[in-house]
Order: sequence, then structure tokens, then C-alpha cells
Amino acid sequence: MSETNCPKARKPKGFRDSFALQSLERQEMIATICNVYSKFGFDQLETSCIEYVDALGKFLPDQDQPDAGVFALKDDLDDQWLALRYDLTAPLARVVAEFGDDLPTPFRRYQYGPVWRREIKPSKDRFREFFQCDFDTVGCETMAADAEVCLVLSEVMRALGIDEFVIRVNNRKVLNGLMASLEITEPAVRLGILRTLDKLDDIRIEGVKQQLGPGRTDKSGSWNEGLHLPDSSINRVVEFLQCKMPTRRETCDAFLEFAAGSPDGVEGVNELKSIEQYLEVSDVAQEFVNFDPSLVRGLEYYTGPVFEIELPFEVKVKGKPKKFGSVAGGGRYDYLVERFTGKKVPATGASIGVDRLLAALSLLQKTKSEASLGPVVVTMMDKEQGLEYQKIVNELRDAGIRSELYLGDRKFKAQMKYADKRNSPVVIIAGSNEFEDGTVTLKNMFLGKALSQEVEDNQAWRKGQPAQSTVKREDLVQSVTDIINQVDLETQHNQA
Repeated sequence: MSETNCPKARKPKGFRDSFALQSLERQEMIATICNVYSKFGFDQLETSCIEYVDALGKFLPDQDQPDAGVFALKDDLDDQWLALRYDLTAPLARVVAEFGDDLPTPFRRYQYGPVWRREIKPSKDRFREFFQCDFDTVGCETMAADAEVCLVLSEVMRALGIDEFVIRVNNRKVLNGLMASLEITEPAVRLGILRTLDKLDDIRIEGVKQQLGPGRTDKSGSWNEGLHLPDSSINRVVEFLQCKMPTRRETCDAFLEFAAGSPDGVEGVNELKSIEQYLEVSDVAQEFVNFDPSLVRGLEYYTGPVFEIELPFEVKVKGKPKKFGSVAGGGRYDYLVERFTGKKVPATGASIGVDRLLAALSLLQKTKSEASLGPVVVTMMDKEQGLEYQKIVNELRDAGIRSELYLGDRKFKAQMKYADKRNSPVVIIAGSNEFEDGTVTLKNMFLGKALSQEVEDNQAWRKGQPAQSTVKREDLVQSVTDIINQVDLETQHNQA
């Protein structure tokens, strides 16, 4: 094939490639998260990556076309629309509806995996494929399940070494109570108010006032038409946003003033009080979990308590400091399974954005700063001894040591360069002389790197060769193990 006929090597927009280090860091983080989920009694579930579009329900971005917001195709087998899942919760609802009679009630599951969303304008912060790690309790009405969401999320953060975090909690019913107190019934206006509340961190109180009133100019210079609410309503919304008190109990009392005229609102406050009791008996401090009137989430999805983990440390965005923000969210959704069964099935849970949390861990230096150790590389110095080299590799693997036989260019320099790129801790060198003597030469690649920075005289380096040692063939496995253990200890010390 001529070069002019070759396809251009490129990946689709909104997708990424993950190489070894990032993949390993993700795997380790997910394993830590799932260990916490399992500790709390959740069992793993794996669902299909593809679902029927009608089973996914109200897919993103809230349009009616079968392929809007999702990657969809029409199945030739049954002439129905299929789509890649856009989250892990809609498939869970389908599983509960389909296998409910065979599942324990409540059904407690966790799941991790990729999801896909057909973003119209993908960017470095909004990908079309990303990982989620969820846990949910389906079939439980008590607020103990919602309080447990906070406990699990808190435990996950600590297991990952994150000590600075805030789990914000609110209740959609309390927000309904606010709407009732404003005597606003028009859906578009209610929606506009809730969306404005959700932007409090970005636009501050003054921006909220402007957006609820005549409108505001955003950071890009664009004009955002306001809701044109009367001053009395704007002042009441501002007062509601100031309900956040030093303690969760005091915040509930402040909420009650706005919910008193609404049965739905009062029920929401009581649910938060119940959650507070479970948090209190579990010794969860206010600094880690607080009730926040500005938290909205899932405008048409959640029915009760909602949750969000926020990391308060600052990052630079276009040269300006900004709070890192949310890495996980969730809430109670009591009507998702009902779409299939016609019966209300209460459920609550949360989803961790794996890639975003991994980015936070990297910024906090909670991931490995250096690449994980690669395999031991057995070089091939003598092509006539290929089977002997293979025996060495087999012996190392039988001892549980990750290793490989070099299969590329036989030039020694190329082999060493390869081992360096592979982050190999040890290179095994043996030629005809070594095979005759029953020995092998081991090169400690990490020690070699360190010493090469310290030794200025090349002749002294050649004379000493401190990073190399010759050992008897029968001592190979133990000698390699000793070097790897030494490298592991030094790496851990440097990262600490």
C-alpha cells in the first residue's frame, strides 16, 4: 500500500489513549475504592455496555431523537435502537426490574467501568468516554441508606489519602419547599431558579441576584437574560442561601422556616434530620459533611437527598486560582425502576468520576510520581544461546518475577536503551564466557542512574561499575529478588 493510500493515524475527538502508568494508577485507585464498597457490604455487578434506548430512559442531552446525547445504532436483529450506556445507574434500574424476584431486597451493588456520552463540544475536561465507579442501595426507604452514602464516600477519600474534602448534602424536597414559599409554579422559572442556585460558587451572591433579576454579563462577556423576579422573591432566595449554619442541626432548623408551608419541604427537612442522627452516631464531623442549600444536582432525576464530594484545594485555571471542585455526586432516585415495573422502588447511591478523581490525586501527589517498575529484561548477547536465555526467563517467571526476553535488535546499546524505556529494575547479561563459568551479570538500572549523576570521571565509572555484579547461576533468582526489593524500598522512601 502506498503512503498516499494509508489512513491517517488519529483518534476520534473526545476520546483518549491510556498508557501503562495512567492505566495502572487508575486500576489501583479503583481497587482501593471497590475495597471500601465491599467493606460496606456491596457486591460487584457488571452490566452490558449496550442497552436498548428505551431502557436508558431520558438520555442526554434531554432531547427526543434516538441518537441525541448517546452513541446509538439501529439493531438489524430486532429493528430496535441500541445505545452505549451513558451512566451506570440506568442499567442498574433495568437489572433490578428484570431480575428483581431473584435479587435480595435491598439490593446493594457496586460497579465500575466506562460510559459514553455524545458530547457536542468535547474538550480537555469533557470527554465522550470516561470511567465511573458507583455504589447503590435499591429497595430501601430509610434515610440510613442515604447517611451510609456519606459514610462510604468519606471512607473512600481517607483510603485514598485525601484528608481535605467536603461532602455537601441537600434535599430536593427542601428546594421544592422553597419554590412553594415563593409561590412560583411555572416550570421554566422554577428550573431557572434552581440552576442559578447551583452556580453560587461561580457567580457568588451578587451574581445570583443579577441572574434572578434583570440578568448578568458572564466571564466571556456574553449577556445572560435574567428571570426578572420581584425583589421580594430575590431577597427570599438569598436568605435561603444563607441558611448554611455552623452545624447540620442548625442548618435544618433554618431550612424549616422556608419549608414550613410545604408538606414536601417539611418532609425533606425531616429526612435531613434523620441523616444527621446517623452521621452523629458515626462521629462524622461537620467539617467533612455539611448541609448546603446551594446544592441542586439532577434537576429531573433525584427525588430526595443529594450528595456531592468537593475538594477545596486550589488549581490554576488560565492563570487564576480556582477550587478544584466536585469529584463525585449522587442522591436518592425513587422512580427510576418504576419506569419498568409501574411500582415505586426507592433507591439511593453515588457515582465517583474516576478520571477526575485520578487527576486530583495526581495534583495532590497521592499517586506514584514515577513509573511503576517494569519487567526484568534478559538480554540476548549470543544468538546461539537463545534456549538458555529462555530458561532464565522461565526460571524468573516461575519465581513470580515479572520478566521478559529481549526480542529486538541484538546490539547491546539498543537492548540497554530498551530496558531503560521499560523502567526495568534489573537487566540480566550473559554471553559465552558467563555460560561457561555458570554465572550471569546483573545490572541494577536504578542504582546505575543514580551513580551516573554522581560520578563525573568516566574512567572511574568504567573501572568501578558499581551498578553491576556477577553472581552464580544458582543464585540468580535470589539476587534479582534482593535488587527489586531494594529498588522498591528506595522508591517508596523517595515518594514519601
